[in-house]
Amino acid sequence: MCGIALIVSGVRFDLPSSAINDSTPQSLHSVSDQQLVFSIDDIEAALRRRGPDSLSTKQLFLQPGISRSPSPEIVSFVDGKEAVQSGECCCHRGGDEGSCGFALANGRTDGLQSYFAELHFFGATLQLRGMSPIVQPFLDSSGNILVYNGEIFGGIHIGSDENDAEVLLRALKECCSCNTHLDKRSCHCDKSGKSSVVDVLSRIRGPWAVIYWQDSSRTLWFGRDAFGRRSLLVHWPTVEDSRFMLSSVSPISSVEQSSDLEAEHGTTSLRFWEELPCGIYSMTVDAPSVDGCLVAEVKKHEWTDAVLKNLIKWERACVEPGPEELHTSRYKTLVAQHGVQSAYSNILPSDSGPIQAPVLVPAETVLISLRESVRRRSSLHTIFQADTCGVEKQLVPVAILFSGGLDSMILAALLNVCLDPRYEIDLLNVSFDGESAPDRISAKAGVKELRRIAPSRKWKLVEIDSDLSTLTFETKHVMSLISPLNTYMDLNIGIALWLAAGGEGWVYEENSHSNYEGYRRVRYRSKARILLVGSGADEQCAGYGRHRTKYRHGSWLGLHEEMKLDMQRIWKRNLGRDDRCIADNGKEARFPFLDEDVIKVLLDIPLWEVTDLDQPSGAGDKKVLREVAQLLGLYEAASLPKRAIQFGSRIARESNRKNFGSNRAANQASAGSVVIHTKLGLN
Repeated sequence: MCGIALIVSGVRFDLPSSAINDSTPQSLHSVSDQQLVFSIDDIEAALRRRGPDSLSTKQLFLQPGISRSPSPEIVSFVDGKEAVQSGECCCHRGGDEGSCGFALANGRTDGLQSYFAELHFFGATLQLRGMSPIVQPFLDSSGNILVYNGEIFGGIHIGSDENDAEVLLRALKECCSCNTHLDKRSCHCDKSGKSSVVDVLSRIRGPWAVIYWQDSSRTLWFGRDAFGRRSLLVHWPTVEDSRFMLSSVSPISSVEQSSDLEAEHGTTSLRFWEELPCGIYSMTVDAPSVDGCLVAEVKKHEWTDAVLKNLIKWERACVEPGPEELHTSRYKTLVAQHGVQSAYSNILPSDSGPIQAPVLVPAETVLISLRESVRRRSSLHTIFQADTCGVEKQLVPVAILFSGGLDSMILAALLNVCLDPRYEIDLLNVSFDGESAPDRISAKAGVKELRRIAPSRKWKLVEIDSDLSTLTFETKHVMSLISPLNTYMDLNIGIALWLAAGGEGWVYEENSHSNYEGYRRVRYRSKARILLVGSGADEQCAGYGRHRTKYRHGSWLGLHEEMKLDMQRIWKRNLGRDDRCIADNGKEARFPFLDEDVIKVLLDIPLWEVTDLDQPSGAGDKKVLREVAQLLGLYEAASLPKRAIQFGSRIARESNRKNFGSNRAANQASAGSVVIHTKLGLN
């Protein structure tokens, strides 16, 4: 998938505090004609930049039907203007032209114009699954409209020749529409075996963001998955702009206008967009209020899937070890380090037989779940296999955001197991210091280790070199992608991710005439549309320095609470930003460490088996993943210390020198968390 958006105008919102963030402006209920310079074309341009296979829109018009009832029924018209031109009435509730109160004059009735509301849906599709080309938004025979940005890896069956969004629309069409989500009434649809919209969305395993209009109940459903792996920004109605908007990405014009208003009011608190908190929301449209606007009540709903609800709580049964348990754990680690055998083939399940190991240690269990997670995210469905003439052999379907560190090395080794040997694997590595950047050094060492354990695979290290001083336009663009985040740290990470995902760099190809070990350096651009990213590994396995600090100050319980906080805010601090920066290049980010089954497996393991922060860096931090790397034969990668992309690529150093004069001055100013006040970019 690629990106979705919605613009709602002509509706007055009722937003209870339970449905929104504490940071949401208090002027939500205001409706004004004054609006920021932000158009439908801006949304389309932002989505088109992502290189979708298709991009389309649909308009839904709402108004009260002609009725003597004090609460007239709301009627809807899809793409009303086109329907008018053909002389057709698009009222989905039946009845003749007069009964729906719709006059054939540009889709509006003069007497009811003030009651008229419009919902404008946008769907951009980067199609990765399904036999036939699809175009979003989807409109079914019942008048329901769906735009979907995500992948379904479980919970709802998707055939190898089916498209996720099409299957989801069919499931949603069968859902109850009796509006019991608005109060405590029992649902009569339960007796007929119907699910609710919340039930269906709660079952999905995988990343998603969704906007769905259920016509029979006049309800708009929207939301994002429980961990926020797909971006969805929201603009709640304000005095400055009365429209309600959802979008996968922020158009640059809205960021510019927000910056102008901040400068005018002397504050940085006013932002056009915010990250929509993870969850499922509904907006049911009712009859007009006294001021002539349709009224919509917004509610946030609880997840109904028991397993998912437990994962969101992120509680671990075993947090604090006894002396004997800790001693036993460290003894097993010591034995493994000195005598690990390549039990790899005995640990991973094969397609034809059960797991051979009778008793699994924690690292083995994690390895199995990670392998299955990577398999789900790298399965090549029918759309990739349609050409039987050999052309597909030239395809590089999956790439990895690659630093040569522990997480990306594990993903590379597992992808090698899951992906057909005929395909190359692109390893995307970005540097702002040429061959001297730590991540470039570790990436080259990592490729050598991968070639040792998988010599038949063609590994292609894509060296993406950049100079921060030359990225003036690019910096402004990435500022719009990271919005509503606005610190130097977020900008540095965003630029590095954006460049890496672009995949445009250099590779070494065999050349017998070259003096460089038989290779020559040539320009190359990765065409892989799926990008595996190691996000979530540090949060779940205590890979950050602050985890070690919390452990020293608060022992095991303090460490657990810090890791829990990281997981429950990863949607806001990391994943929305990362998804937007990667998707802007026509790539889909996939996060194997954030698979629901992987999260559950890691939570089921005692904390002292996951990490041991009494041990030095490169040993005790992310202990269980280091043991996974050893099982994969990645002995060198198993001992590498954690290094964030902004430091490993050296963009942070270059940013500090450019914007603060030196690293020392930047450190004194805590540069990473400093808000960027200059309009759309660096000084």
